[in-house]
Amino acid sequence: MDRQSWAEYALLMIDAQRDFWPDAVAGTAPGLPAAVTRLLERCREAGIDVVHVRAEFRPDRSDWIARYRLRGNIPCVSGTPGAEPLPFAAERPGELVVRKQSFDAFLRADLDALLRARGKRFLFVAGLVTSTCVLFTAASATQLGYLVAVVRDCCADREGMHEQTLEAYPFVFSTTESASLLDDRAGWDRQLARLSA
Repeated sequence: MDRQSWAEYALLMIDAQRDFWPDAVAGTAPGLPAAVTRLLERCREAGIDVVHVRAEFRPDRSDWIARYRLRGNIPCVSGTPGAEPLPFAAERPGELVVRKQSFDAFLRADLDALLRARGKRFLFVAGLVTSTCVLFTAASATQLGYLVAVVRDCCADREGMHEQTLEAYPFVFSTTESASLLDDRAGWDRQLARLSA
């Protein structure tokens, strides 16, 4: 496949970290590790840029979200095991890693600038958890002018939350699956062409 043919597409892998993969989430999505592995392999082989977005907070609480400062704890504190990437979603050399201190990755203004500088117009969004960081990031991407498809089998959440979230927002994003992502391409290309007309 021509690697340039996917030049306008990118995958955002959101918060695939140990703190967001407790038993309560992992138990609802036993197939997620294999699906994410497949997704990353397909994107890499096709030449789709992969951007890893990770939560990371300072131990001194100086960059914590205010509500979490009041609670006294927050996921993914720098230097703790919970902040580490899940082995099946780790970056490869040359892949971008963006760190955030928010639910929405686009509150980091440099993420939008980074994607636009690379000519990205269509984003695949995957990772943890569906009802929070995946949703908030996908919604912001749509509002910033990107077309967005959430990769359904490469996200997970607590019982009931995953499907409920994906079904509630068809006006914000479309969905796809890791196994069919490459085959769904023609429809997305048509959408991009219509926007360029």
